[in-house]
Amino acid sequence: MEIEHIAIYTTDLERECAFFEKYFGAKRGEKYHNPRTGLQTYFLTFEGGARLELMTRAECVNQPRECFATGFTHIAISVGGKEKVVQLTELLESNGFQIASPSRTTGDGYFESVVRDFEGNFIEITA
Repeated sequence: MEIEHIAIYTTDLERECAFFEKYFGAKRGEKYHNPRTGLQTYFLTFEGGARLELMTRAECVNQPRECFATGFTHIAISVGGKEKVVQLTELLESNGFQIASPSRTTGDGYFESVVRDFEGNFIEITA
């Protein structure tokens, strides 16, 4: 078995898609729109085949996310090396994104940083 995809609701579908395309090299699929419910979605595909579904509808609200709240915590994206983690983290910070955790080696041996996207989702950047 494997996870087929992960989905995130967003209040700004185009902006959130552009974030993952620009910084993580995601490829956007065709837009889906259900006129009856107002649901609009894109599937983004990453190198290696992982997929992320971004979704929006009029009822979406952006709720603050706490670091240690239960439920889904973060998405981890491997960028292929420590230097790339540092470079991407610095780029995101210079572009105004909040760095929740700077580049570092964790106790379990991962080299990572954590950034928050436009919606406040935690994105872990790993080597």
